[in-house]
Amino acid sequence: MDLKTRATNILTKPAAEWPVIAVEATTPMDLITSYAAPLSAVAAVSAFIGLSIVGMSVPLIGGTFRTPIVSGLTSAVVRFVLGLVGLYVSAIIIEKLAPTFQSKGDTTQAMKLVVFASTPIWVASVLQIIPALGILVLLAALYAVYLFYLGLTPVMQTPGDKVIPYMVVAAIVIFVLNLCFGFIAAAIAGAGTYI
Repeated sequence: MDLKTRATNILTKPAAEWPVIAVEATTPMDLITSYAAPLSAVAAVSAFIGLSIVGMSVPLIGGTFRTPIVSGLTSAVVRFVLGLVGLYVSAIIIEKLAPTFQSKGDTTQAMKLVVFASTPIWVASVLQIIPALGILVLLAALYAVYLFYLGLTPVMQTPGDKVIPYMVVAAIVIFVLNLCFGFIAAAIAGAGTYI
């Protein structure tokens, strides 16, 4: 299935799409190269444009905050790479947690869950072109948690009574990983400038 169709289906009719995803033959590398990398690249480019080109108005100082171009590019590349690494690490952790929640699935199944549940975050990241709208990505993250919840039973064969605890633990793990990788990206990119 092509990227546009899959993204549309997972966003608009996830309950019907997860069973299709669950039985598809794929590899973690295919999931990353054909789906996650293009969407993650859009997110990285959007953040670069928003922070380095457009900038964020700071009323208290009467100016605009912008990340320097080189720092912005560095940050975009680092966020892109760490985002993909984060997907893989998250999938491995979710796979290892599966027996605790009476679930089944290998790294590929866990990767499907993480990758496709991340779709709303990547799509909403286009809003980062206007930095003030970037906060709306948090709403997309809530929808991603819901997608993850819907995907656990078909993809990881999680029993109904274990779905919510598994989802909560996985969400915390993914949040902490993203937070750590975000700090690393920010540290590498450096500080911005006021104009």
